[in-house]
Amino acid sequence: MIQVKSEQQVLQEGLHILLCNMEPSTFARFSAACNLGKGDYLKLKDELFAQESVASLYSKILEFQVLKRET
Repeated sequence: MIQVKSEQQVLQEGLHILLCNMEPSTFARFSAACNLGKGDYLKLKDELFAQESVASLYSKILEFQVLKRET
């Protein structure tokens, strides 16, 4: 059986990919430029960061910064 994702699921998946691959400030600018501030931000934030902690986010930020310096 083929399962078709809802528009909201596709948007969340795309935002998650961008968030994982963009510098946070760049992601925020992209989000603002695309008017992605509409909708239930708190629900989206909870879904995007459900598996994260402050420590895990900090580690990802450090890793991103190191990778960015290397390129």
